[in-house]
Amino acid sequence: YGKNTIKFLRVKREGKKHFIKEVEVCTHLRLTSAQEYLKADNSAVIPTDTIKNIVLVLAKKNGIQTIEQFAVDICKHFMTTFSQVAYVKTYVQEVPWQRLHENGVPHIHSFICVPDGIRFCEAEQCRNGPLVVFAGIKDLKLMKTTQSGFEGFYKNEHTTLPERNDRILCAELFCKWSYGECRDFDFDCIWYMNKVRECVLEAFAGPPDCGEYSTSYQRTVNSIQMLILSKVSQVQVIEVILNNIFYNVQDMKNLGLTNDKEVLVPVETPYGFCTCTLGRKKFLEA
Repeated sequence: YGKNTIKFLRVKREGKKHFIKEVEVCTHLRLTSAQEYLKADNSAVIPTDTIKNIVLVLAKKNGIQTIEQFAVDICKHFMTTFSQVAYVKTYVQEVPWQRLHENGVPHIHSFICVPDGIRFCEAEQCRNGPLVVFAGIKDLKLMKTTQSGFEGFYKNEHTTLPERNDRILCAELFCKWSYGECRDFDFDCIWYMNKVRECVLEAFAGPPDCGEYSTSYQRTVNSIQMLILSKVSQVQVIEVILNNIFYNVQDMKNLGLTNDKEVLVPVETPYGFCTCTLGRKKFLEA
């Protein structure tokens, strides 16, 4: 049980310059007994309102250096404060605020919300077990208007999909990876400097002057995973989900026009998806 969707904005002030983190937090607990379920005994139950207040107090006292560290702080607090807690899991996602720039100059206290994917993380720990940290990005919409096809697939009497060697590839991406047992990682450095997000964009799009051909959504998923694992040594296991956003070429013959894939209409449902989880062999064997 726990508290979901704890939303708040944390403002940090350094003189005239301000820094912000707006987050949504979900914290779930499992207790050492189930007496509240079986015997109507609530004596060990930490109210969900208390869970919410603890999250807010930790934000006030510790600030939010990174969302990963904040999730770790929450897990550690419940493990060290409450002996009846057997397991804690915290999910944190960040609203994509970026500092506003005017004529290339960063503003000291103004920000703009940019919908270029939502950064999130999870931290979880069992009592007497390791604290494990996950991070990821979701709701990232990507499109390329060529260099994609789908051919040579299985066909039977129910197959109506034509083969294509030039199509629009559009997808909404969910990507989640594990760092394994929590160490003293610089999570922001991994996110910004090693640029996990940039690896996703590079693998999806290919070189800027020519692109890279995608034979399927599945192959694109694998390319994203392999590039991240090759460039970011801290990532041990990575899950990628691509939800297909399909576009139909609008038939304009009755309007006396030839439409050479210039006007297309999105098809919202049903939609295809593919997913794969890939990990380093040594980590999975351990």
